[in-house]
Amino acid sequence: MASQDHKVDILLLGSGGREHAMLVKLAQSPRAGRLFVAPGNGGMYQLAQKADVDQDDPAAVARFARENGIGLVVIGPEAPLVAGVADAVRAEGIPVFGPSGKAAQMEGSKKFAKDVMERAGVPTARYESFTDEAACAEYVRKVGGPIVIKADGLAAGKGVIVAQTTQEALDGVHECFTAFGDAGSLVVVEEMLEGPECSLLALTDGKTVVPLATSQDHKRALDGDRGLNTGGMGVYSPVPILLPGELEQMVQIEEKVVAELAQEDNPYSGCLYGGFMLTKDGPKVLEFNARFGDPETQVVLPRMKGDLVECFLACDDGTLSPDMVSWDDDWAVSVVLTSAGYPGSYEKGKLITGIDDANAMDGVTVYHAGTKLGKDGAVYTNGGRVLDVTAVAPTFEDARNKAYEACDKIFFEGKTYRHDIGIKAIKGRANL
Repeated sequence: MASQDHKVDILLLGSGGREHAMLVKLAQSPRAGRLFVAPGNGGMYQLAQKADVDQDDPAAVARFARENGIGLVVIGPEAPLVAGVADAVRAEGIPVFGPSGKAAQMEGSKKFAKDVMERAGVPTARYESFTDEAACAEYVRKVGGPIVIKADGLAAGKGVIVAQTTQEALDGVHECFTAFGDAGSLVVVEEMLEGPECSLLALTDGKTVVPLATSQDHKRALDGDRGLNTGGMGVYSPVPILLPGELEQMVQIEEKVVAELAQEDNPYSGCLYGGFMLTKDGPKVLEFNARFGDPETQVVLPRMKGDLVECFLACDDGTLSPDMVSWDDDWAVSVVLTSAGYPGSYEKGKLITGIDDANAMDGVTVYHAGTKLGKDGAVYTNGGRVLDVTAVAPTFEDARNKAYEACDKIFFEGKTYRHDIGIKAIKGRANL
């Protein structure tokens, strides 16, 4: 690793709330030099220069990094990882945070991930996979609902159908095979797991696994976990409903998977995101993602004590150690402000006001997700999930109250959000 007082110019790929949270944390490092983002958003441009490069084009990203003296490329979203951007950058001898295209199949192919989990001997839902719609439908009729149907490939978070009835499952099978292109050419059918969910992000250099703080996302669009599935409507950290030993079991599961990939000559470095169901038989894996979660990152990184540039470089060069990361007892709650109609159709280009007032509150940070800067310098909506309003405080109640107080300071036409983010944290395990 380079000397610790050496400044590093950084290129961050992505444009969401996750990437804004990563950028804020990277900028706090004394190692951070010039910061570039591609494509970025209205909030990220306040901290970094926009790089004119296609984030999904491996050769273009590698060329930009080489020509601009970039010392660290950080890949936020899954699509560039699966496309092999990390491989192209590494081939130039430039440090990169993110797994190879082959290792990123832990997210890029649900069957690939399931097969790795099976070989690693970690607990997950029973599954079958199909390339033929008729055979898949026949299997679903035989086992019946409730059941989970998943398009194998990347489907922008929409390729998972949690079907309560057999008919819903059959509709989901047809949707996967017809609506998601190549991502649905193979479909995975899983048993339905029961229990509360918990996310665990971990940093790894391919050998050492350093778990970050637990968090719990709220996927449904409406209060009371009703409505359509979304990319995430809010999140809190840590998760107080964990039973003794469950965190250790989740960490061991992620360690086994990293060790299995290394043994298969497919080393995994970057962030391994485990989505777990806390079942009566212990934690079981719902899915793995090959990058930081969104919106989990927006509550995990603000609580993390450590130099993110040092951590990312260590993941790349094999020197990661647990003492690089520590935590205090603060809580974080993040509420996602969305455009009216999300996750369905919605309008863009609505003027946003009040962000500075919210950011001025003690412990509050507003992360931009679907925003853009207008020619007048004002901020406008540019997506379904518009802003992540995050508050950090010594108690859960303080963090939650601050987050919602900050939400009230922000206005744009059609502003929509859930009012019950974090309530699960105080209900207790028995009431979930």
